[in-house]
Amino acid sequence: MSISNRRAGLLYLQFDGVMQEAKGDFTYNLGNPKREPLIGADGTHGYKETPQVSFIEGAITDSQTLKLDELTTIDGATITLNLANGKTIVLSNAWYAGEGTPSTAEAEIGVRFESRLKAQEL
Repeated sequence: MSISNRRAGLLYLQFDGVMQEAKGDFTYNLGNPKREPLIGADGTHGYKETPQVSFIEGAITDSQTLKLDELTTIDGATITLNLANGKTIVLSNAWYAGEGTPSTAEAEIGVRFESRLKAQEL
């Protein structure tokens, strides 16, 4: 079995199984708790955990068939991000959490999807 050396580059984004024209850099968070140190006068005592929202965020290319009103009202969707390194990030029961402001210079729309459920890393 060979292992690919590719780590970054091509990626694919889907909303409920419909492929989108992904642009540029995407970020994601699985929604694991954030750990922060508990510091006392005598040193570090341990840590506390605070919740984080799971999300997938980036930009897509606007098109004639993409309806901004439908995009910005997405709720309960499955968002899938396929990365060049072979990982797939799946965000279930997600809602659109972006601003919904397109840029005409590059036909770009920033997208952010969040969920109360932890994202899956496949």
